[in-house]
Amino acid sequence: MPLQLTRPLAVIDLETTGVNLAVDRIVELAIVKIQPDGSRVVKRKLVNPQMPIPKASSDIHGITDDIVKDAPSFKQIANEIRQFLDNCDLAGYNSNRFDLPLLVEEFLRSGLEFDVTSRHLLDVQKLYHMMEPRTLSAAYKFYCDKDLDNAHSAEVDAVATFEILESQLQRYPQVGSTLESVIKFTGQEQIVDFARRFIMENGVEIFNFGKHKGKAVTEVLKAEPQYYDWMMKGDFPMHTKQKLTEILNRTLLKKA
Repeated sequence: MPLQLTRPLAVIDLETTGVNLAVDRIVELAIVKIQPDGSRVVKRKLVNPQMPIPKASSDIHGITDDIVKDAPSFKQIANEIRQFLDNCDLAGYNSNRFDLPLLVEEFLRSGLEFDVTSRHLLDVQKLYHMMEPRTLSAAYKFYCDKDLDNAHSAEVDAVATFEILESQLQRYPQVGSTLESVIKFTGQEQIVDFARRFIMENGVEIFNFGKHKGKAVTEVLKAEPQYYDWMMKGDFPMHTKQKLTEILNRTLLKKA
């Protein structure tokens, strides 16, 4: 059955310089925006990461320094991308752990907020792994009976991801045909920061790493305020630091 949407769904795929959320950058971005009436709009951008692209990454996606030397930086296109994603729910393949976190980092580096709290976040890989654990190329062959030519081209991967989702809805009628029903089936994480340095337990942010793992963030900040400074100076993603600051400010307001 076709996916029933109440607002646009943006399927996102990124090609990047690497996989470190704190330091790596986007080199290609593709968004397939599906409207509730089923029509599609595609936006694809090459991006100058303003850093060398490692050969290991170029070997995967085929994008080299020379290819992006005249492309805009992400900061130059950030507002255009944010407007294109306005009022959209978001989807991708492994997107909740990589594409969306890195995209949020790029917005923050550009001085722009990109709030995901009011959006549905659907990771097609999660549904796929619950049903048929495979890679994206194998998923495309399994669900669509087609070979994924030119894999690791952002646009090709984003289009393939949506085609996989459509095929999944036909194959698994029990998941329903709305974005809400699919997310209810797969479960939606309560994401504090995309790097998962914090997790939510019983409505409380908890450290998910280091010496304070398992402790409430607010309690640690009260008892050891210098830990905030250490994290803000450390090699953590900007989104993690932003969320830490929000928790600190909320804690200080409660004291006032």
